[in-house]
Amino acid sequence: MTKKLFWDDPYARSHHTVVSSVDGCEVELESTIFFAFSGGQESDQGSIAGIPVVSARKDDLRIKYTLPPDHGLLVGQPVKVDINWERRYLLMRLHFAAELVLELFYQELNGVVKVGAHIAQDKARIDFAWPQSISPLLPTFSEKANQIISSNIDIRTGFDDVDSERRYWEVKGFSRVPCGGTHVRSTGEIGQIRLKRNNIGKGKERVEIFLCEHENT
Repeated sequence: MTKKLFWDDPYARSHHTVVSSVDGCEVELESTIFFAFSGGQESDQGSIAGIPVVSARKDDLRIKYTLPPDHGLLVGQPVKVDINWERRYLLMRLHFAAELVLELFYQELNGVVKVGAHIAQDKARIDFAWPQSISPLLPTFSEKANQIISSNIDIRTGFDDVDSERRYWEVKGFSRVPCGGTHVRSTGEIGQIRLKRNNIGKGKERVEIFLCEHENT
């Protein structure tokens, strides 16, 4: 099992650890700050011992990193992990923005079903099974989400089950939700957001979420 320090300190940008397994191009570490794709949130980008990570994936409670074939790392070797912090921080902000919007949909629309999600560094999206256009609803959802963001409420995270690494986030007075991603400390860190509807087929609706500040940079 890989010790996942991105939960303990999602703001860490570098970390010293030891290689625990090598299988060709795939490497495992004793502990890591390098998030692997999960719950729609894209993997981090960065390096291990200065070697660019090609991809990262979860394997049960382990995380496996694919490196170039000539990486040369050995089991027991001390290494430094570095992540692209600017990208990680965008992912954290957009991830929680998407979670916030999703919970508002659940609370306001009886019977809505999430059928997909993806969190990238430029935008997040959530796909719903819903029989009609959500465009008329977006101004209200956007206003409610931005009110919660402006309130700068603490975001609490923890384990529902340590052994299975089942995690949650919680905003007092709003919601408690199972989630194993990385999160900012408070809603205010997200910054104001904008919502856009994208119709992806009959009976399916997509909401795209943008950081207003990031759009203007």
